[in-house]
Amino acid sequence: MKRFNGKNVLVTGGTSGIGLAVAQAFAAEGARVVVTGRDEKALEQVATGLGGGAVALKNDASHLGDAKALGQALAAQGIRLDAVFINAGVAKFAAFADVDEALWDLTFNTNTKGAYFQLQAVLPQLNDGASIVLNGSINAHIGMPNSSVYAASKAALITLARTLSAELLPRGIRVNVVSPGPVHTPLYGKLGMDQAQLEATAAQIQAQVPLGRFGRPEEIASTVLHLSSPESGFIVGTEIIADGGMSQL
Repeated sequence: MKRFNGKNVLVTGGTSGIGLAVAQAFAAEGARVVVTGRDEKALEQVATGLGGGAVALKNDASHLGDAKALGQALAAQGIRLDAVFINAGVAKFAAFADVDEALWDLTFNTNTKGAYFQLQAVLPQLNDGASIVLNGSINAHIGMPNSSVYAASKAALITLARTLSAELLPRGIRVNVVSPGPVHTPLYGKLGMDQAQLEATAAQIQAQVPLGRFGRPEEIASTVLHLSSPESGFIVGTEIIADGGMSQL
């Protein structure tokens, strides 16, 4: 299938994990992909691998100035967008008693404030009828210990999808959320745990998934592409949970 032939799409945080899988899936279906990230070398490698005139833009979602620069860079290159996947984020877990302002600010500046102002910055470059997909998380639903800040930052995105859908509907722009459960990505290596803690946590999480395994980034990518394509044209302001049944069964 080449559902995105002639289309331009933006994937933020697209150098690894779910973001990279989504960028690759879009490229495989004919899209020209604009990918962002903080590591310039990794960006160049990803853009080369994507082909099709892919564009790499160094960008830090936690910085308001970078959000504005993202919109300016797209405008300068004359890139109009047909789909956006807001994926750049951080996941730092800590017990409620141990959370400090620095952790709060890093999480919300990246996951929530960054998403909000990146979308605002690229809005003038969105074609009418474009699709926006936000990367949420089942942590917004399940009350996992030590995830209070992260879960709150993702819950905000679910609300944002609804309010922005209502506001952007006159332009035919749809906003939806995909909320993954546990997925094999490098993000799990950035939780601030040592290897033993990480393995123990992974085992505990996997035991809670009815399918008995972590998801694959490619499985989330297929959902993002569905929400970004005309075939999902009647899906607006909603959330698709892809978690192997973890929060549903």
